[in-house]
Amino acid sequence: MKKTLALLLCLFTAALCLPALPAHGEVLEISAPAAVLMEAGTGRVLFEKNSHEARPCASITKVMTLCLTFEAIEAGQLNLSDQLSASAHAASMGGSDIWLKEGEQMSVDDLIKATVIMSANDAAVVLAENVAGSEEAFVERMNGKAQELGMEDTVFKNCNGLDEEGHITSAHDVALMSRALLTHEKITDYTLTWMDYVRDGATQLVNTNKLIRSYQGITGLKTGTTSAAGSCISATAERNGLKLIAVVLGAPSTDDRFRDAAALLDYGFAGWSVTVPESPELPPVPVTGGMEEQVEVRAGEMPEILMESAAGGEIEEKISWRENIAAPVKEGDIVGRIDYRLGSESLAQVDITAAGDVEAITFQSAFLYLLGGFLGL
Repeated sequence: MKKTLALLLCLFTAALCLPALPAHGEVLEISAPAAVLMEAGTGRVLFEKNSHEARPCASITKVMTLCLTFEAIEAGQLNLSDQLSASAHAASMGGSDIWLKEGEQMSVDDLIKATVIMSANDAAVVLAENVAGSEEAFVERMNGKAQELGMEDTVFKNCNGLDEEGHITSAHDVALMSRALLTHEKITDYTLTWMDYVRDGATQLVNTNKLIRSYQGITGLKTGTTSAAGSCISATAERNGLKLIAVVLGAPSTDDRFRDAAALLDYGFAGWSVTVPESPELPPVPVTGGMEEQVEVRAGEMPEILMESAAGGEIEEKISWRENIAAPVKEGDIVGRIDYRLGSESLAQVDITAAGDVEAITFQSAFLYLLGGFLGL
């Protein structure tokens, strides 16, 4: 009995010592000089600290390298089973690598494993060279993709994140490219692997992201550390449909970056949730001047609506219709809209479209219609 009481007292004391999550609106203490928390579905920023400050991001650079690699795979340019040869340039990389030798061959699958799990600089260069022909050409594509994603704070100089003058990004931009990488669902096969092997088991890979063994709902994504960048991470996680991206740049230590990332994710999961409204039943709408008097309609895909946990009230559904819908009507034409609102704030909109065609009345169509009725067709 005494041992049980002593144990309960210890647990109670430990609980009192745990840092409380900040309530929504309070300041979240982050040790790193730059950080951001983004909801992946909408891209909405939930927390930021110097989020647009230009900084190096070390191996988080490989998030963009992986984006372009998966695009090449999905386009049929590369296959996971393809065997790629390491160039002299790739074999010359320093820092974190898997010690590729010039001419050594490795499958695309194993090179992605090494890039994601071990953060191998040489493996990243092999992928880049085979996607674009050279690392220089690949970096041009990286910068083009960055522009496409709206990464206005970013200039890439290499594909692996080794310190180089002018190779910069921001916490916000890292979140944007992390969001893009998450659209390639197979990436989590690699980011959630704690340990694997290449070279037929001769080389062990251990994931640099320790959160995959400790954080509930973690899905990835990439760590990075150099002398110029400090300790960095883009940590992604999902709970109950809410997908978050926590970016930490320049943390004082490895432990600090994991602690900061976990705090950001905790803050997001405590403060927000995602809801998907049910698709409403919609009546057909009238059509003027058509061979039919109405057309069936359908709503588009229901949106994921991001809600603050502290927000009061219920989501309202407001349906508006296009006035005087006249034939011809083509399937897919927008005939109305659903507006989901919380008070005066519009949260999401969904188009209502025609589910079929309605031909306009012409002399010929009317004649054929009457003729068909006369003949019993």
